[in-house]
Amino acid sequence: MSFRRALAILRKEFRHIFRDLRLFFLVTVSPAFLLLLLAHLFVLDVQQIEMAVWDLDRSPLSRRMVAALTADGEFRVQFQVHSYSELEGLLRAGRVDCGLVIPSGFARQLEAGGPAPVEAVIDGSDPIAAIQAVFSLTRRVTAFSPGPAHSPPVLIDVRSEAWYNPALKSLVSMVPGLAAIVLCMPALALALALTREKEVGSFESLIATPVQGAEYLLGKLGAYLACGILGVLPVWLAAVLYFRVPFRGDFLLYLLLSAIYLLAAMGFSLIVANFVRNQQTAMLLVLTVFFVPSFFIAGLILPVDTHNILSTLVSYALPMTHFVAISRGVFLKGVGPAPLQTHILLLLGMGIGGLLLSLLLFRKRLG
Repeated sequence: MSFRRALAILRKEFRHIFRDLRLFFLVTVSPAFLLLLLAHLFVLDVQQIEMAVWDLDRSPLSRRMVAALTADGEFRVQFQVHSYSELEGLLRAGRVDCGLVIPSGFARQLEAGGPAPVEAVIDGSDPIAAIQAVFSLTRRVTAFSPGPAHSPPVLIDVRSEAWYNPALKSLVSMVPGLAAIVLCMPALALALALTREKEVGSFESLIATPVQGAEYLLGKLGAYLACGILGVLPVWLAAVLYFRVPFRGDFLLYLLLSAIYLLAAMGFSLIVANFVRNQQTAMLLVLTVFFVPSFFIAGLILPVDTHNILSTLVSYALPMTHFVAISRGVFLKGVGPAPLQTHILLLLGMGIGGLLLSLLLFRKRLG
């Protein structure tokens, strides 16, 4: 064995790693990146629960109970409502996770020795968050003591009701959310199709033709977008017929919103295809961006952490985050486009922005 030759190989490999930014990322940055993502798999605690309160009692005691519930910040009162229809509108739009209804006579019943009933209305479209909200809210309410410190708590009867998924079955929530992941496959196929032509050499033939870059990209995009929209139908059928997920929305609206999501995902694929020359790298990038974050930070398993600015920005930069909310909203809540307009506009911006950027970056030449 020659130490000099081994050192030469060592220097060559270092040059190769530092020259190829993708390889440098893979061997140095990607472990930490994956750790940040995979850590979310084992942290299944909901950090903050947005709540609406309907206080029919309007007594100092009811206000003290609400203040005690929200003292540590886990529960945050976002709205004061005055009817079930107003509460339902907030739950359907996803603006709150639960509602607390304090009936009239609450303070009087407590002062008489109880029990005093309160009602917790939970958004059951996300069972993990709903179960934690019910447990935490029940524990806090039943431990509430209107007397001095260290006095025994009084008896409060918490009656919980889950809307949109009364049985809190995880499958009912997960299947519409998983549609955001499985519908990434057309975007992956588009990235592979674009890079395959560079890899096998057929892109060289294109250079000699009068076909413009915009024509080439739009033709590719149109074909895969149409096939992707066609693929929404079996996804919908599997969810409704096989998994027995209730579909309460408009199918044509769901199809249109799925097309917007596919456009956003394919916009990213077009950008990726401008920078890579082989299918393996394209697949790695698409899977890293689409599949891994989808499970952990896109709201599929746990709600998006909106109290952390960095986490919110990363989550909202992913198309899956918006389609998870759209799919669950249309499937389970039967909402129209109005409550989902923020997600729809962001997906449209991603799709059109990705297409325009790929057109600007595309060059009909090798290298």
